[in-house]
Amino acid sequence: MPRTSLDAVAVAAATARLSDVERTLPDGRQPVHTCYVPASAVTGDLVRDWGAQALAALDSHEDALTALLPAELAPVIRERVRAKLAAEPVEDLRIDFEDGYGAPGDDVEDADAERTAGVVAGWARDGVLPPYVGIRMKSFDTRALRERGIRTLDVFLTALGDPPPGFVLTFPKVTSAEQVEVFGEILDMFGIPLRFEIQVETTQSVVDPEGRLAIPRFVEAGRGRVSGLHFGTYDYTAGCGLGAAHQHLAHGACDFARNVMQVAAANAGIRVSDGSTNVLPVGDAVEEGWRTHYGLVRRSLAHGFYQGWDLHPAQLVTRYAAVHAFYLEGVEGDARRLKAYVDRAGGTVLDEPATAQALSSSFLRALECGALGEAEVLRVTGLGVGDLRGLASRG
Repeated sequence: MPRTSLDAVAVAAATARLSDVERTLPDGRQPVHTCYVPASAVTGDLVRDWGAQALAALDSHEDALTALLPAELAPVIRERVRAKLAAEPVEDLRIDFEDGYGAPGDDVEDADAERTAGVVAGWARDGVLPPYVGIRMKSFDTRALRERGIRTLDVFLTALGDPPPGFVLTFPKVTSAEQVEVFGEILDMFGIPLRFEIQVETTQSVVDPEGRLAIPRFVEAGRGRVSGLHFGTYDYTAGCGLGAAHQHLAHGACDFARNVMQVAAANAGIRVSDGSTNVLPVGDAVEEGWRTHYGLVRRSLAHGFYQGWDLHPAQLVTRYAAVHAFYLEGVEGDARRLKAYVDRAGGTVLDEPATAQALSSSFLRALECGALGEAEVLRVTGLGVGDLRGLASRG
């Protein structure tokens, strides 16, 4: 028994007031995008139509897509994007009753809320529901908006009945913890467990009037209900006073806000999502729209934002192309590092357990979005899905 200098009783007394560090990881699959569609445009054929429009855009402009891709990977990426668009074009759908919808009048919004709830129920009944689906209601900015948003939520949920798995609400333009608290109280009145995403699209959502970071207080006010933080590009940049020409995702003002989101959500079981680009790939601007969207998605992925908004069916092409290229380009290097960690084989890079956790999570995301298949991952890493999940969930 070696000699020690510290008194065990004194050490125990000094450390008694400390608690174990808790790290909570998000549950389940993270979608690569959220597709926002105005409630007035939502029909039972929406998901199929978006997939068909995306495939048609790919067929018409395949050379434009190929020019964006790494040459050696272009054929396999195009093939896998086609397969994804045919099988599961939309991973997360938000039926929008806010900015993209407007204020058509109470009778019209009531009817759209009831009708779209029936659409979602029909998808669930027919087994064609996207993995995630929900609504974005109006904000709590004013009394009129609050009342209208709560009524829409009430009409929709009453018509829907029990929400299907993967159902999520989006709470826009949050400016105070009190708004989050009240929204949680409203949700409690429905008597069913409902989680929601907070949209970070105001300056008050990042730094409060007293100069404190606001998001941690929002999360605390949510009492475990907050499942995600979604960035709103254009409201936020406008709120910062940026001119129209500088309102885009790659602006430094957006990087600051998203980094605050990222830090606030880390180890709290909350996912972060990037925002959108309004440069749409339509008409004669398909190539420009794809080039802009592809570049922004790749930039977001490199910064650790694995989800973003898509506003048009043709954006699905570059969303999946960028995501698949990101994972395929890194697969061999990531696999070597993960195998070396598991085998304790050494090498030129000595990774920490947290890095192995991140590498495993990356492979799981690649599997979930269709960039890689299980046989491929097993071949390059020697690990099955269960092994990856074990490493990814290790605290």
